[in-house]
Amino acid sequence: MQCRRYCKHGNGPRPESAGRATRGPVLGGAISMTDVARGGLGYAHGGPSGGRSEPGSVPGEDEVTEAIIQASRAMVAIAVRSLGAGGDEVTLPQYRTLVVLTYGKRRLADLAEALAVSPSTATRMCDRLVRKGLISRSRDEIDRREVNLEVTASGRKVVADVIERRRAEVRTVLEGIPVEARRPLVDSLYVLAAAAGQSPEPHWSPGWHE
Repeated sequence: MQCRRYCKHGNGPRPESAGRATRGPVLGGAISMTDVARGGLGYAHGGPSGGRSEPGSVPGEDEVTEAIIQASRAMVAIAVRSLGAGGDEVTLPQYRTLVVLTYGKRRLADLAEALAVSPSTATRMCDRLVRKGLISRSRDEIDRREVNLEVTASGRKVVADVIERRRAEVRTVLEGIPVEARRPLVDSLYVLAAAAGQSPEPHWSPGWHE
């Protein structure tokens, strides 16, 4: 018995080039329910480093690395599609800017630091978002030399719409994961997040706002 594919690309662009067949549990390869339950994020049809390890065995570092990369690629593809599907005409960096500002207005320097970009890059990005009516600028009440940036109602709607589309895609992916595999999957994802030094608080990831 085969479970559904982990990720449906529909009519949109595939995250891999059209000439390459990407096989794996996250990016679309068919995988048996037993494989998913036992192997979690392992390979369904072998990996570039020589195939999947035996069920129940401890996977090597290369296999774990490739599994994480495959999962990351799938999540990035979901993020990109969730932006393009609604016709909001914002790029992923612009969307991250909107998400940061949904937590409150910020000075330009603070915004640049939060996004890990230079102030000049943040300025150009904000210029575009101001023209689109998604953020607004205002002078700081204490220091008139400082400019505060704030998301508008239209900007908040863009963020809310993207989140809903993203959740819908993730729910579709979840339909292809057997119930018995979900607990070990969730546990593994928490372990991965902790190892990467990520906080459970919602502000930690501007790209994956809750």
